Amino acid sequence: MERIFGTIMQNAFVVPDMDGALDHWTRVMGVGPFFVFDHVEFAQAWYRGRPATDIDVTVAIAYWGDIQIELIRQRNNVPSIYTEFLARDIGGLQHMGVITESVERDLSRLSQLGIEPVQHGTTAAGMRFAYVATDLHPGGMIELIEPNERTLRFFNKMHRAAQVWDGTEPILRFP
Repeated sequence: MERIFGTIMQNAFVVPDMDGALDHWTRVMGVGPFFVFDHVEFAQAWYRGRPATDIDVTVAIAYWGDIQIELIRQRNNVPSIYTEFLARDIGGLQHMGVITESVERDLSRLSQLGIEPVQHGTTAAGMRFAYVATDLHPGGMIELIEPNERTLRFFNKMHRAAQVWDGTEPILRFP
């Protein structure tokens, strides 16, 4: 049977307390360093068919081996998959990310299976993404990630940093 999605490269957690989550993942789990991006900018974003560029999130990314660990904290209360997830009061894994060569191609193929995007768009850095409605159980949502060369270079930089991390400087902040 052909797989619907590519290999999972990211596990993402929506967290109500970023500092507490960063402390847990670096100190208890030994994962780091985390690259923290405050106020991620979206060039375009839609949530359930409506414009959603006003979503204000902080994202922290580190690697645990070859798996990216992403922590997301929404800083405002506008509707999004993140506020929707926290309102369910279930905690834990919110989505798994997979790399795709074409978000549009995958969305077209998934539409034929009745799987639609819940939130999608493009970051200010040019990376296209789509979260698709596969979360019939907690933690089941999939994010399609269509990286550009700039994003892939940064993912590689974070991966290399994790391979040599000695526990110092667990948090690296970016504007």
